[in-house]
Amino acid sequence: MSLERVNVGLTMMGKREILAALRKVNSNQLDHPAPDAPAAAEPLHHIWMRVTWYTGVAAAWEATGDASFLKQSLAYGRELHWQVGDDPDGPNRLFPIQLWAELYLAKRDRAMIEPSITWLATPGPLTPAGSKLWYMDAQNADTPPIPYVDSLYGAPALAMLAEITGNAEYRRAMDAFFDAVTTRLFDHESGLYYRDPTFIGRKTPNGRKILWSRGNGWAFAGIPRVLNYLPDQDRGRERYLAIFRRMALELVRRQGADGLWRMNLDDNDQFPNPETSGSGFFCFGLAWGVNHGVLSRREYFPAVERAWGALVRNLSPQGRILWGQPEDSEPNPIVSDSTPEFVTGAFMLAGSEVYKLAP
Repeated sequence: MSLERVNVGLTMMGKREILAALRKVNSNQLDHPAPDAPAAAEPLHHIWMRVTWYTGVAAAWEATGDASFLKQSLAYGRELHWQVGDDPDGPNRLFPIQLWAELYLAKRDRAMIEPSITWLATPGPLTPAGSKLWYMDAQNADTPPIPYVDSLYGAPALAMLAEITGNAEYRRAMDAFFDAVTTRLFDHESGLYYRDPTFIGRKTPNGRKILWSRGNGWAFAGIPRVLNYLPDQDRGRERYLAIFRRMALELVRRQGADGLWRMNLDDNDQFPNPETSGSGFFCFGLAWGVNHGVLSRREYFPAVERAWGALVRNLSPQGRILWGQPEDSEPNPIVSDSTPEFVTGAFMLAGSEVYKLAP
């Protein structure tokens, strides 16, 4: 089932307006940090939430050249001493690693990536050096570990470290991780991912599959960031591109008339309100595809234009992004003034890529 897609009459904002929106949203998030975000002196559980925001901040610097974004990102890295955190799931520790790697490429300071390299080389249940199942969600002691699609947003960290160090083992670990998650969770009928195996075969009250928007957003935003650092001659490149193109095709078919996506990509009526975290990731991925020539500009640029216009329309006057689903693992009811920090990251990733398309 898909919402009717219509041309809502948007025209692409100029670079100046996009940069102004990025600054406004980022400033608002700085002024209203998440109350439970960890400081450097505290255990770094769930560091992935804030790091996702900062991957958007770093992308904004790379796209616009605004040095304030780079300064902010470097200050955050120094505050956390470039650590990977102590999240109970191994792939979530890749989220900060990709940020530290991006900043290393800007400053070439080895201290930024040494903790990451050390952690990845240390045998243990959460590292590729210690376990073939390091990418699983441990859940709890009473349930077996399972793969989860959110984890794919961390995959670019391994591609980045392979380029930085010249060690192809990182790419091999990434390919094995990506292939294992995709084999279990990619639904070939819909061209989209299940969040985890517990959703395979489940249906909504309307008899539709449960294909979580943000879960697919994590994957759809992660693949371009992998491709940015994957050599053209890499044997796995076409596999990443094929999944990315299939997802793009299916996502555009499901884009709402207002430019945004709903929480269940297979059942828009389950929760009919818009949702901005998945939509931000989709806008980023589609814009990246157009910018890099892997998606047809004629076919996909209108979807980017609609999505970005809708994201901007869903900002409060202060720059708060509305309709962002909190931390979750499936479609659920939300309220309009929900704005977790990773939603800010999705918006800034989208704006940074749309900036490159803008006149």
